[in-house]
This record gives sequence, C-alpha cells and structure tokens, in this order.
Amino acid sequence: MEANRSDETKAMGYALAAVLLWSTVAVGFKLGLAQMTIAQLLLLGTSISWLIFLLYCTVSKQWALAGGDRCWIVVLGLINPFAYYFLLFGAYDRLPAHIAQPLNYTWAITLAVLAIPILKQPLTRKMMSGMIVSYFGVVVLLMTSASAETTKWNGLGLTFALLSTLLWATYWLINTRISSPPAPIMFWSFSVALPGIALVCWLGPGFPHLSAKTLAYGAWVGCIEMGFTFLLWQRALRLTQHAARLGQLIFLSPFISLLLMQNILEEPINVWTFAALGLIVVGVRIARPPLK
Repeated sequence: MEANRSDETKAMGYALAAVLLWSTVAVGFKLGLAQMTIAQLLLLGTSISWLIFLLYCTVSKQWALAGGDRCWIVVLGLINPFAYYFLLFGAYDRLPAHIAQPLNYTWAITLAVLAIPILKQPLTRKMMSGMIVSYFGVVVLLMTSASAETTKWNGLGLTFALLSTLLWATYWLINTRISSPPAPIMFWSFSVALPGIALVCWLGPGFPHLSAKTLAYGAWVGCIEMGFTFLLWQRALRLTQHAARLGQLIFLSPFISLLLMQNILEEPINVWTFAALGLIVVGVRIARPPLK
C-alpha cells in the first residue's frame, strides 16, 4: 500500500513537471523562430531530441521494435517530426502564439472525427456535442482576435495550424496499431526524419549558426517539446494506476501557456481569448475518443 502511494506521488510529480514544461513550448517556438528559420529550428530541436532518445535507449537497452512495427517507422518519421513540425512552426511563424496554440489544440477533435471511419467508432451525441463546442470556441477565438492589434495572422498560417492537427491525429491513430515501447519508436522515427530535415536546410536556408541563443532555443524545442518531457510523461504513466486521472492535467497546459504568452511575448490576450480556449478545451474533453 505504501509503495503504491509512493508511486502515485512520484507519478503526479512527473506529470505536473511535464505539463508545466509543455506549457512553455509555444513561447519557445516564437522566440526560436525570431532567431532562426523554420528548418533551422527544427534541425536543432530534432538533433537534440534524437540525442536524448539515443542516450535513453542506450541506458535502458530498449532498441528492438516489434516485427510488424518496423514498416511504420518511415511513415511515423515523415509525420513526426518532419511534416508535423514544418507545418506547426509555419503556423507559429505566421500567427500570434495565442492563435496558433489553441488551433493546434483542436487536434483531439480531428482525432475524434478520424476515429469514426478508421477505428470504426460510432459518432455519438456526446462526441458531436464536443465537436460543436470546440469549433465554436475556434470561431470565438478568430472573431474576437481579428482586430487591429492581432491582424498579424493570415490564411496560410491558419491553414498550416489546421493541417498540423490532421497530421498529429493521424500520427496517434497509427500509434494505436503499434506495440513497441515509445522510446525506441521515437528514436528510430527521428533517425528517419533527421537526414531529411538536414537536406532541407542544406538546399534552403543553410545550417543554423550556432550561438548561445540558437542552441538555447534548439534545446528548448528538443528537450522540452520533443525529448526529455516526453520521457517524464511516460515515466509518470508507468508509475500510476490512474492514467486517466493524470491525463486531466493536460488541460491545464494551454491556460498556463496563455499567461506566459501574455507576460513574456507581450501578446494582447483578453478575456475572450481565455473564454474561447475554455470552449475548445471543454469540447475536446467531451469529444475525445477512448483510444486503446
């Protein structure tokens, strides 16, 4: 009993740490993109994350993939980190963070929609209600932000943000078919993507200039968005017997993130922004499908 209580306490600590760290990544994206191009930031972030997974797999001796999973590695790598982060960073490069982040958060609604034909899950009234509430939140967000102070957002940025939700939902649907541990999956899929990202840099903007700032922002993306925090969350899930309870903590992240955007990026966030995000989060909470 004491051991279980201790594990649950540790799990809660790891999960809270992961959520707090993930809450900072939108700010990190914006600051990093002010110093580097999309491809350069992605190359640095992916490289650092790849090193983290390499170290973890070496220490834990988790290298093997289940036979049926190997054919998915190229697909997973092309989605995450390659295509997904090019789209996501493209959205953050063109939109204020307080627009890009809530739009990206609707990936769970996209997942619920895709799960209907792909996983043969029924479209229930509960799911339909959640979708309506969430997308109403998107409408509120865009209508109340389309003022003189937030005219920085544009159609291409919105398209990138919404397409990123489609890719991320697809990525998680593929993961429902995979039985290998998460760490080797991440290591091998990042190994697939890294040469492609380097090729884009070589053919396009060139490789990032290494300085204290660029390395710091690359580490912010590589450690906090992609690598270390992912391992923290996985550790929490292994320790707990109440994964669903820990999962509720994720809903704190976008609100903490908005406060950071307001105070660090000095973006013009008002009560309508929080209200719109609240609608999106409530809709996601209602509609998300029970993936196994």
